[in-house]
Amino acid sequence: MNNNNNNSKGKLKQKQNKVELSLLILYAIGFYAFCIRRSLHLSRHHFSKLYGLRGGWLFPPRLNDVSDAQWRNFRANLPLLTLVFGVFTMLANISRQCFHFRARGMSIVWLFLSLIYLSYLHGACVVFILLIASANFLLVKIFAKAKYFPLVLWTFNLFFLFCNRVYQGYSFSKFGQRWTYLDNFRGTFRWHICFNFVVLRMISFGYDYHWAHQDSRFDQEKHIQRCHVCKSGKICYQILQERNVHTNNFTFTIYLSYLVYAPFYISGPIISFNAFASQLDVPQNHYSIKEVTWYGLRWVFVLSLMELMTHLFYFNAFAVSGSWQMLSPMDIFIIGYGVINFMWLKFFLIWRYFRFWSLIAGIEAPENMPKCVNNCYNLEGFWKSWHASFNKWIVRYMYIPLGGSRRKLLNIWVIFTFVAIWHDLEWKLLSWAWLTCLFFVPEMLVKSATNALQAEGALGGFIFHELKAAAGAITITCLMVANLVGYVIGPSGINWLISRFLRKEGMGL
Repeated sequence: MNNNNNNSKGKLKQKQNKVELSLLILYAIGFYAFCIRRSLHLSRHHFSKLYGLRGGWLFPPRLNDVSDAQWRNFRANLPLLTLVFGVFTMLANISRQCFHFRARGMSIVWLFLSLIYLSYLHGACVVFILLIASANFLLVKIFAKAKYFPLVLWTFNLFFLFCNRVYQGYSFSKFGQRWTYLDNFRGTFRWHICFNFVVLRMISFGYDYHWAHQDSRFDQEKHIQRCHVCKSGKICYQILQERNVHTNNFTFTIYLSYLVYAPFYISGPIISFNAFASQLDVPQNHYSIKEVTWYGLRWVFVLSLMELMTHLFYFNAFAVSGSWQMLSPMDIFIIGYGVINFMWLKFFLIWRYFRFWSLIAGIEAPENMPKCVNNCYNLEGFWKSWHASFNKWIVRYMYIPLGGSRRKLLNIWVIFTFVAIWHDLEWKLLSWAWLTCLFFVPEMLVKSATNALQAEGALGGFIFHELKAAAGAITITCLMVANLVGYVIGPSGINWLISRFLRKEGMGL
Protein backbone atom coordinates (compact mmCIF):
# COMPACT_ATOMS: atom_id res chain seq x y z
CA MET A 1 0.00 0.00 0.00
CA ASN A 2 2.80 2.38 0.96
CA ASN A 3 4.67 1.56 -2.26
CA ASN A 4 1.61 2.44 -4.34
CA ASN A 5 1.26 5.78 -2.50
CA ASN A 6 4.93 6.57 -3.04
CA ASN A 7 4.67 5.73 -6.75
CA SER A 8 1.59 7.96 -7.12
CA LYS A 9 3.34 10.84 -5.34
CA GLY A 10 6.42 10.35 -7.54
CA LYS A 11 4.38 10.44 -10.75
CA LEU A 12 2.46 13.51 -9.53
CA LYS A 13 5.76 15.23 -8.71
CA GLN A 14 7.15 14.44 -12.18
CA LYS A 15 3.99 15.78 -13.81
CA GLN A 16 4.20 19.00 -11.76
CA ASN A 17 7.85 19.42 -12.72
CA LYS A 18 7.05 19.01 -16.42
CA VAL A 19 4.24 21.57 -16.23
CA GLU A 20 6.45 23.99 -14.33
CA LEU A 21 9.32 23.50 -16.81
CA SER A 22 6.98 24.13 -19.75
CA LEU A 23 5.70 27.35 -18.16
CA LEU A 24 9.26 28.51 -17.43
CA ILE A 25 10.33 27.86 -21.03
CA LEU A 26 7.34 29.82 -22.35
CA TYR A 27 8.11 32.66 -19.94
CA ALA A 28 11.81 32.69 -20.93
CA ILE A 29 10.91 32.78 -24.64
CA GLY A 30 8.49 35.65 -24.04
CA PHE A 31 10.96 37.57 -21.84
CA TYR A 32 13.89 37.31 -24.23
CA ALA A 33 11.72 37.99 -27.28
CA PHE A 34 10.54 41.22 -25.63
CA CYS A 35 14.10 42.22 -24.55
CA ILE A 36 15.56 41.51 -28.01
CA ARG A 37 12.77 43.39 -29.81
CA ARG A 38 13.03 46.37 -27.48
CA SER A 39 16.86 46.40 -27.63
CA LEU A 40 16.80 46.41 -31.44
CA HIS A 41 14.30 49.26 -31.38
CA LEU A 42 16.41 51.33 -28.95
CA SER A 43 19.64 50.72 -30.90
CA ARG A 44 17.99 51.61 -34.20
CA HIS A 45 16.35 54.83 -32.99
CA HIS A 46 19.11 56.26 -30.75
CA PHE A 47 22.35 55.31 -32.55
CA SER A 48 22.99 58.89 -33.70
CA LYS A 49 23.26 60.02 -30.03
CA LEU A 50 25.66 57.26 -28.96
CA TYR A 51 29.48 57.37 -28.64
CA GLY A 52 31.90 54.65 -29.66
CA LEU A 53 30.07 53.24 -32.69
CA ARG A 54 32.21 52.36 -35.71
CA GLY A 55 31.52 50.98 -39.16
CA GLY A 56 30.68 47.27 -38.87
CA TRP A 57 31.47 44.34 -41.13
CA LEU A 58 28.25 42.43 -40.37
CA PHE A 59 24.99 43.58 -41.99
CA PRO A 60 26.45 46.72 -43.62
CA PRO A 61 25.80 49.62 -43.16
CA ARG A 62 25.09 48.47 -39.58
CA LEU A 63 27.44 50.03 -37.00
CA ASN A 64 29.49 48.10 -34.42
CA ASP A 65 29.59 48.98 -30.71
CA VAL A 66 33.28 49.28 -29.76
CA SER A 67 32.68 51.90 -27.05
CA ASP A 68 34.36 49.73 -24.39
CA ALA A 69 38.08 50.62 -24.49
CA GLN A 70 39.23 47.27 -23.09
CA TRP A 71 37.27 45.27 -25.64
CA ARG A 72 38.25 47.62 -28.49
CA ASN A 73 41.98 47.28 -27.73
CA PHE A 74 41.81 43.50 -27.27
CA ARG A 75 39.84 43.07 -30.51
CA ALA A 76 42.21 45.31 -32.49
CA ASN A 77 45.36 43.56 -31.19
CA LEU A 78 44.01 40.01 -31.49
CA PRO A 79 46.01 39.09 -34.66
CA LEU A 80 49.28 40.37 -33.12
CA LEU A 81 48.60 38.66 -29.78
CA THR A 82 47.87 35.38 -31.56
CA LEU A 83 51.14 35.58 -33.50
CA VAL A 84 53.17 36.43 -30.37
CA PHE A 85 51.68 33.73 -28.14
CA GLY A 86 51.81 31.18 -30.95
CA VAL A 87 55.58 31.76 -31.25
CA PHE A 88 56.11 31.89 -27.46
CA THR A 89 54.28 28.63 -26.72
CA MET A 90 56.01 26.88 -29.64
CA LEU A 91 59.46 27.93 -28.38
CA ALA A 92 58.62 26.96 -24.79
CA ASN A 93 57.31 23.51 -25.78
CA ILE A 94 60.29 22.85 -28.08
CA SER A 95 62.68 23.80 -25.26
CA ARG A 96 60.93 21.43 -22.85
CA GLN A 97 60.93 18.55 -25.32
CA CYS A 98 64.47 18.96 -26.68
CA PHE A 99 66.32 19.80 -23.47
CA HIS A 100 64.03 17.99 -20.97
CA PHE A 101 63.78 21.14 -18.86
CA ARG A 102 62.09 21.00 -15.47
CA ALA A 103 61.07 23.90 -13.23
CA ARG A 104 64.35 25.84 -13.18
CA GLY A 105 65.04 25.45 -16.90
CA MET A 106 61.50 26.37 -17.94
CA SER A 107 61.51 29.35 -15.61
CA ILE A 108 64.51 30.78 -17.48
CA VAL A 109 62.80 30.16 -20.85
CA TRP A 110 59.55 31.84 -19.77
CA LEU A 111 61.38 34.67 -18.01
CA PHE A 112 63.30 35.45 -21.20
CA LEU A 113 60.16 35.34 -23.39
CA SER A 114 58.07 37.30 -20.90
CA LEU A 115 60.67 40.07 -20.53
CA ILE A 116 60.62 40.53 -24.32
CA TYR A 117 56.84 40.88 -24.07
CA LEU A 118 57.08 43.33 -21.14
CA SER A 119 59.72 45.41 -22.91
CA TYR A 120 57.28 45.99 -25.75
CA LEU A 121 54.42 46.77 -23.36
CA HIS A 122 56.23 48.98 -20.84
CA GLY A 123 59.59 49.94 -22.31
CA ALA A 124 62.00 51.31 -19.71
CA CYS A 125 59.33 51.03 -16.99
CA VAL A 126 60.16 47.33 -16.68
CA VAL A 127 62.86 48.59 -14.28
CA PHE A 128 60.18 49.65 -11.76
CA ILE A 129 58.57 46.21 -11.89
CA LEU A 130 61.87 44.41 -11.35
CA LEU A 131 62.92 46.68 -8.48
CA ILE A 132 59.65 46.29 -6.53
CA ALA A 133 59.57 42.55 -7.25
CA SER A 134 63.17 42.14 -6.01
CA ALA A 135 62.40 44.05 -2.81
CA ASN A 136 59.37 41.80 -2.19
CA PHE A 137 61.51 38.68 -2.76
CA LEU A 138 64.07 39.84 -0.18
CA LEU A 139 61.31 40.73 2.28
CA VAL A 140 59.73 37.26 1.94
CA LYS A 141 63.05 35.46 2.34
CA ILE A 142 63.96 37.48 5.46
CA PHE A 143 60.63 37.55 7.33
CA ALA A 144 58.79 34.41 6.10
CA LYS A 145 59.32 32.45 9.32
CA ALA A 146 58.16 35.27 11.60
CA LYS A 147 54.66 35.25 13.15
CA TYR A 148 54.02 38.82 12.03
CA PHE A 149 55.01 38.01 8.42
CA PRO A 150 51.45 38.36 6.94
CA LEU A 151 51.25 41.93 8.31
CA VAL A 152 54.64 42.82 6.78
CA LEU A 153 53.71 41.25 3.44
CA TRP A 154 50.33 43.03 3.18
CA THR A 155 51.75 46.38 4.31
CA PHE A 156 54.50 46.27 1.68
CA ASN A 157 52.17 45.32 -1.18
CA LEU A 158 49.35 47.70 -0.25
CA PHE A 159 51.88 50.52 0.04
CA PHE A 160 53.05 50.04 -3.56
CA LEU A 161 49.49 49.43 -4.78
CA PHE A 162 48.60 52.92 -3.50
CA CYS A 163 51.85 54.64 -4.54
CA ASN A 164 51.75 53.25 -8.09
CA ARG A 165 48.27 54.75 -8.60
CA VAL A 166 48.87 58.04 -6.78
CA TYR A 167 52.08 58.76 -8.74
CA GLN A 168 50.71 57.28 -12.00
CA GLY A 169 53.56 54.81 -12.39
CA TYR A 170 56.27 57.35 -11.43
CA SER A 171 58.34 59.54 -13.71
CA PHE A 172 62.04 58.93 -14.32
CA SER A 173 62.64 62.68 -14.00
CA LYS A 174 61.75 62.40 -10.29
CA PHE A 175 64.97 60.42 -9.79
CA GLY A 176 67.23 63.00 -11.45
CA GLN A 177 67.53 64.95 -14.69
CA ARG A 178 69.93 62.44 -16.23
CA TRP A 179 67.11 59.84 -16.28
CA THR A 180 64.51 62.14 -17.85
CA TYR A 181 65.12 60.78 -21.38
CA LEU A 182 63.75 57.38 -20.25
CA ASP A 183 60.27 58.93 -19.97
CA ASN A 184 60.25 58.88 -23.78
CA PHE A 185 60.42 55.06 -23.68
CA ARG A 186 57.46 54.09 -21.52
CA GLY A 187 56.07 51.50 -23.95
CA THR A 188 52.51 51.11 -25.22
CA PHE A 189 50.75 50.08 -22.00
CA ARG A 190 50.76 51.66 -18.52
CA TRP A 191 52.78 49.35 -16.29
CA HIS A 192 51.07 50.30 -13.02
CA ILE A 193 47.72 49.02 -14.37
CA CYS A 194 49.14 45.54 -15.04
CA PHE A 195 51.04 45.64 -11.76
CA ASN A 196 47.81 45.03 -9.84
CA PHE A 197 48.01 41.40 -10.98
CA VAL A 198 51.70 41.29 -10.04
CA VAL A 199 50.73 42.36 -6.49
CA LEU A 200 48.42 39.34 -6.20
CA ARG A 201 51.24 37.05 -7.34
CA MET A 202 53.75 38.61 -4.92
CA ILE A 203 51.33 37.99 -2.03
CA SER A 204 50.74 34.42 -3.24
CA PHE A 205 54.49 33.74 -3.38
CA GLY A 206 54.93 35.15 0.11
CA TYR A 207 52.17 33.11 1.71
CA ASP A 208 53.09 29.87 -0.11
CA TYR A 209 56.71 30.23 1.03
CA HIS A 210 55.53 31.06 4.56
CA TRP A 211 53.30 27.95 4.65
CA ALA A 212 56.01 25.75 3.09
CA HIS A 213 57.80 25.94 6.44
CA GLN A 214 54.72 24.67 8.28
CA ASP A 215 52.90 21.34 8.37
CA SER A 216 50.29 21.16 5.62
CA ARG A 217 46.65 20.78 6.72
CA PHE A 218 45.60 19.55 3.29
CA ASP A 219 44.50 15.88 3.33
CA GLN A 220 45.52 14.74 -0.14
CA GLU A 221 44.26 11.14 0.22
CA LYS A 222 40.82 12.30 1.37
CA HIS A 223 40.65 14.76 -1.51
CA ILE A 224 41.55 12.10 -4.10
CA GLN A 225 38.70 9.89 -2.85
CA ARG A 226 36.20 12.72 -3.47
CA CYS A 227 37.62 14.30 -6.66
CA HIS A 228 36.50 12.70 -9.95
CA VAL A 229 39.48 14.26 -11.79
CA CYS A 230 42.06 12.78 -9.42
CA LYS A 231 40.25 9.40 -9.45
CA SER A 232 40.79 9.23 -13.22
CA GLY A 233 44.57 9.42 -12.71
CA LYS A 234 44.91 13.11 -13.53
CA ILE A 235 45.88 15.94 -11.19
CA CYS A 236 43.31 18.66 -10.47
CA TYR A 237 44.11 22.30 -9.76
CA GLN A 238 43.13 21.95 -6.07
CA ILE A 239 46.01 19.54 -5.43
CA LEU A 240 48.45 21.71 -7.39
CA GLN A 241 47.49 24.71 -5.24
CA GLU A 242 47.27 23.10 -1.80
CA ARG A 243 50.25 20.76 -2.03
CA ASN A 244 53.40 22.55 -0.86
CA VAL A 245 56.22 22.66 -3.38
CA HIS A 246 59.75 22.02 -2.18
CA THR A 247 61.51 25.07 -0.76
CA ASN A 248 64.22 24.62 -3.45
CA ASN A 249 61.65 25.82 -6.01
CA PHE A 250 61.29 29.22 -4.32
CA THR A 251 64.17 30.62 -6.34
CA PHE A 252 64.48 34.11 -7.77
CA THR A 253 64.19 32.98 -11.42
CA ILE A 254 61.06 30.86 -10.79
CA TYR A 255 59.61 33.72 -8.73
CA LEU A 256 60.22 36.31 -11.48
CA SER A 257 58.91 34.04 -14.24
CA TYR A 258 55.76 33.55 -12.14
CA LEU A 259 55.25 37.31 -11.72
CA VAL A 260 55.66 38.16 -15.43
CA TYR A 261 54.45 34.91 -17.06
CA ALA A 262 53.33 36.28 -20.45
CA PRO A 263 49.98 34.45 -21.01
CA PHE A 264 48.58 35.62 -17.64
CA TYR A 265 50.42 38.92 -17.28
CA ILE A 266 47.84 41.41 -18.63
CA SER A 267 44.57 40.01 -17.28
CA GLY A 268 44.99 36.61 -15.65
CA PRO A 269 43.47 34.14 -14.81
CA ILE A 270 45.11 34.23 -11.40
CA ILE A 271 47.17 31.21 -10.39
CA SER A 272 48.90 30.45 -7.09
CA PHE A 273 52.69 30.11 -6.91
CA ASN A 274 52.42 26.48 -5.80
CA ALA A 275 50.35 25.57 -8.86
CA PHE A 276 52.60 27.50 -11.25
CA ALA A 277 55.87 26.04 -9.95
CA SER A 278 54.42 22.50 -9.95
CA GLN A 279 53.41 22.79 -13.61
CA LEU A 280 56.71 24.33 -14.66
CA ASP A 281 58.19 21.11 -13.30
CA VAL A 282 55.60 18.73 -14.76
CA PRO A 283 53.07 20.04 -17.36
CA GLN A 284 49.34 19.76 -16.62
CA ASN A 285 47.63 16.50 -17.61
CA HIS A 286 44.05 17.55 -16.87
CA TYR A 287 43.36 18.61 -20.48
CA SER A 288 44.24 16.40 -23.44
CA ILE A 289 45.27 17.82 -26.84
CA LYS A 290 41.76 17.07 -28.15
CA GLU A 291 40.14 18.90 -25.22
CA VAL A 292 42.40 21.94 -25.66
CA THR A 293 41.51 22.02 -29.37
CA TRP A 294 37.77 21.96 -28.59
CA TYR A 295 38.38 24.66 -26.00
CA GLY A 296 39.84 26.88 -28.72
CA LEU A 297 37.03 26.15 -31.18
CA ARG A 298 34.40 27.02 -28.57
CA TRP A 299 36.22 30.30 -28.02
CA VAL A 300 35.97 31.12 -31.74
CA PHE A 301 32.24 30.37 -31.63
CA VAL A 302 31.72 32.71 -28.64
CA LEU A 303 33.72 35.42 -30.45
CA SER A 304 31.25 35.20 -33.34
CA LEU A 305 28.37 35.61 -30.85
CA MET A 306 30.06 38.71 -29.41
CA GLU A 307 30.44 40.21 -32.88
CA LEU A 308 26.77 39.52 -33.59
CA MET A 309 25.76 41.12 -30.29
CA THR A 310 27.81 44.32 -30.72
CA HIS A 311 26.50 44.79 -34.27
CA LEU A 312 22.85 44.44 -33.24
CA PHE A 313 22.68 45.84 -29.70
CA TYR A 314 24.47 48.99 -28.50
CA PHE A 315 24.17 48.32 -24.76
CA ASN A 316 27.58 49.61 -23.71
CA ALA A 317 27.34 52.67 -25.96
CA PHE A 318 24.15 53.64 -24.10
CA ALA A 319 26.00 53.32 -20.79
CA VAL A 320 29.11 55.36 -21.73
CA SER A 321 27.14 58.01 -23.65
CA GLY A 322 24.73 58.76 -20.81
CA SER A 323 21.83 58.39 -23.26
CA TRP A 324 20.14 55.87 -21.00
CA GLN A 325 19.03 58.79 -18.77
CA MET A 326 16.47 59.75 -21.42
CA LEU A 327 14.89 56.30 -21.37
CA SER A 328 11.96 54.90 -19.41
CA PRO A 329 12.68 52.77 -16.30
CA MET A 330 11.81 49.61 -18.24
CA ASP A 331 14.30 50.51 -20.98
CA ILE A 332 16.95 51.34 -18.37
CA PHE A 333 16.40 47.86 -16.92
CA ILE A 334 16.87 46.29 -20.37
CA ILE A 335 20.03 48.31 -21.05
CA GLY A 336 21.42 47.44 -17.60
CA TYR A 337 20.69 43.76 -18.18
CA GLY A 338 22.34 43.98 -21.60
CA VAL A 339 25.45 45.66 -20.17
CA ILE A 340 25.92 42.83 -17.66
CA ASN A 341 25.67 40.26 -20.48
CA PHE A 342 28.10 42.28 -22.61
CA MET A 343 30.60 42.46 -19.74
CA TRP A 344 30.25 38.72 -19.14
CA LEU A 345 30.97 37.93 -22.81
CA LYS A 346 33.90 40.38 -22.91
CA PHE A 347 35.69 38.92 -19.90
CA PHE A 348 34.77 35.38 -20.96
CA LEU A 349 36.63 35.92 -24.25
CA ILE A 350 39.63 37.75 -22.77
CA TRP A 351 40.24 35.32 -19.90
CA ARG A 352 39.71 32.17 -21.93
CA TYR A 353 41.92 33.42 -24.74
CA PHE A 354 44.94 33.74 -22.45
CA ARG A 355 44.07 30.54 -20.59
CA PHE A 356 43.97 28.69 -23.93
CA TRP A 357 47.56 29.64 -24.74
CA SER A 358 48.68 28.72 -21.23
CA LEU A 359 47.07 25.28 -21.55
CA ILE A 360 49.06 24.75 -24.75
CA ALA A 361 52.18 25.70 -22.76
CA GLY A 362 51.28 23.09 -20.12
CA ILE A 363 50.11 25.39 -17.32
CA GLU A 364 46.50 25.25 -16.11
CA ALA A 365 44.84 28.05 -14.15
CA PRO A 366 41.34 28.09 -12.63
CA GLU A 367 38.59 28.68 -15.17
CA ASN A 368 36.93 32.08 -14.83
CA MET A 369 33.18 32.20 -15.50
CA PRO A 370 32.43 28.45 -15.40
CA LYS A 371 28.70 29.36 -15.29
CA CYS A 372 26.70 31.72 -17.50
CA VAL A 373 25.85 35.02 -15.83
CA ASN A 374 22.12 34.29 -16.34
CA ASN A 375 22.50 31.02 -14.46
CA CYS A 376 23.55 32.66 -11.17
CA TYR A 377 20.59 33.20 -8.86
CA ASN A 378 22.42 34.45 -5.75
CA LEU A 379 25.23 36.94 -5.15
CA GLU A 380 27.58 34.43 -3.55
CA GLY A 381 27.25 32.06 -6.51
CA PHE A 382 27.68 34.96 -8.93
CA TRP A 383 30.99 36.12 -7.43
CA LYS A 384 32.31 32.58 -7.15
CA SER A 385 31.63 32.14 -10.86
CA TRP A 386 32.42 35.58 -12.34
CA HIS A 387 36.13 35.96 -11.53
CA ALA A 388 36.54 32.44 -10.19
CA SER A 389 40.35 32.48 -10.12
CA PHE A 390 40.35 35.74 -8.14
CA ASN A 391 37.74 34.24 -5.81
CA LYS A 392 40.02 31.25 -5.16
CA TRP A 393 42.88 33.65 -4.47
CA ILE A 394 40.72 35.68 -2.04
CA VAL A 395 39.54 32.54 -0.20
CA ARG A 396 43.08 31.20 0.17
CA TYR A 397 44.97 34.38 1.03
CA MET A 398 42.31 36.62 2.65
CA TYR A 399 39.08 34.90 3.69
CA ILE A 400 40.60 31.92 5.54
CA PRO A 401 43.42 33.92 7.23
CA LEU A 402 40.78 36.48 8.38
CA GLY A 403 38.79 33.76 10.13
CA GLY A 404 36.68 32.20 7.38
CA SER A 405 32.98 31.57 7.94
CA ARG A 406 33.26 32.40 11.66
CA ARG A 407 33.55 36.11 10.71
CA LYS A 408 31.77 36.05 7.37
CA LEU A 409 29.66 39.19 7.89
CA LEU A 410 32.78 41.19 8.77
CA ASN A 411 35.06 39.58 6.20
CA ILE A 412 32.97 40.53 3.18
CA TRP A 413 33.42 44.26 3.97
CA VAL A 414 37.21 43.91 4.21
CA ILE A 415 37.40 41.74 1.08
CA PHE A 416 35.18 43.85 -1.18
CA THR A 417 36.92 47.06 -0.04
CA PHE A 418 40.24 45.49 -1.06
CA VAL A 419 38.74 44.34 -4.40
CA ALA A 420 37.57 47.91 -5.11
CA ILE A 421 40.93 49.45 -4.20
CA TRP A 422 42.75 46.76 -6.18
CA HIS A 423 40.75 47.71 -9.29
CA ASP A 424 41.32 51.47 -8.89
CA LEU A 425 41.30 54.32 -6.36
CA GLU A 426 37.85 55.72 -7.15
CA TRP A 427 34.81 56.52 -5.01
CA LYS A 428 32.63 54.90 -7.68
CA LEU A 429 34.30 51.55 -7.11
CA LEU A 430 34.14 51.85 -3.33
CA SER A 431 30.40 52.60 -3.68
CA TRP A 432 30.05 49.50 -5.86
CA ALA A 433 31.88 47.39 -3.27
CA TRP A 434 29.85 48.62 -0.29
CA LEU A 435 26.54 48.33 -2.18
CA THR A 436 27.44 44.73 -3.00
CA CYS A 437 28.15 44.08 0.69
CA LEU A 438 24.79 45.61 1.64
CA PHE A 439 23.06 43.27 -0.81
CA PHE A 440 25.10 40.34 0.55
CA VAL A 441 24.02 40.74 4.19
CA PRO A 442 20.28 39.96 3.76
CA GLU A 443 21.12 37.11 1.40
CA MET A 444 23.36 35.46 4.01
CA LEU A 445 20.72 35.91 6.71
CA VAL A 446 17.98 34.43 4.50
CA LYS A 447 20.25 31.53 3.52
CA SER A 448 20.92 30.76 7.18
CA ALA A 449 17.20 30.85 7.93
CA THR A 450 16.30 28.54 5.03
CA ASN A 451 18.96 26.04 6.06
CA ALA A 452 17.45 25.99 9.55
CA LEU A 453 13.84 25.71 8.36
CA GLN A 454 13.52 22.93 5.81
CA ALA A 455 10.39 23.06 3.65
CA GLU A 456 8.05 20.11 4.18
CA GLY A 457 5.25 18.82 1.94
CA ALA A 458 4.40 19.63 -1.70
CA LEU A 459 3.06 23.10 -0.91
CA GLY A 460 6.06 24.01 1.24
CA GLY A 461 8.45 22.77 -1.44
CA PHE A 462 6.61 24.75 -4.12
CA ILE A 463 6.68 27.97 -2.06
CA PHE A 464 10.36 27.48 -1.27
CA HIS A 465 11.11 26.91 -4.96
CA GLU A 466 9.25 30.08 -6.00
CA LEU A 467 10.98 32.14 -3.32
CA LYS A 468 14.35 31.02 -4.71
CA ALA A 469 13.24 32.13 -8.19
CA ALA A 470 12.17 35.53 -6.82
CA ALA A 471 15.53 35.82 -5.03
CA GLY A 472 17.26 35.17 -8.37
CA ALA A 473 15.36 38.06 -9.99
CA ILE A 474 16.26 40.35 -7.07
CA THR A 475 19.92 39.29 -7.39
CA ILE A 476 20.09 40.29 -11.07
CA THR A 477 18.45 43.64 -10.22
CA CYS A 478 20.93 44.26 -7.38
CA LEU A 479 23.86 43.47 -9.67
CA MET A 480 22.56 45.92 -12.28
CA VAL A 481 22.15 48.66 -9.66
CA ALA A 482 25.64 48.03 -8.20
CA ASN A 483 27.27 48.03 -11.66
CA LEU A 484 25.43 51.18 -12.76
CA VAL A 485 26.67 52.97 -9.62
CA GLY A 486 30.20 51.54 -9.82
CA TYR A 487 30.89 51.96 -13.52
CA VAL A 488 28.41 54.53 -14.91
CA ILE A 489 26.55 57.02 -12.68
CA GLY A 490 28.75 57.00 -9.56
CA PRO A 491 27.56 57.46 -5.95
CA SER A 492 26.07 60.88 -6.73
CA GLY A 493 23.61 59.26 -9.12
CA ILE A 494 22.04 56.88 -6.59
CA ASN A 495 19.31 59.35 -5.60
CA TRP A 496 18.47 60.00 -9.25
CA LEU A 497 18.24 56.26 -9.96
CA ILE A 498 15.99 55.56 -6.95
CA SER A 499 13.68 58.50 -7.69
CA ARG A 500 13.43 57.39 -11.32
CA PHE A 501 12.30 53.89 -10.39
CA LEU A 502 9.92 55.08 -7.65
CA ARG A 503 7.87 57.08 -10.12
CA LYS A 504 4.53 55.78 -11.25
CA GLU A 505 5.84 54.54 -14.62
CA GLY A 506 8.91 53.05 -12.96
CA MET A 507 6.82 50.83 -10.70
CA GLY A 508 4.70 49.65 -13.60
CA LEU A 509 1.54 51.31 -12.33
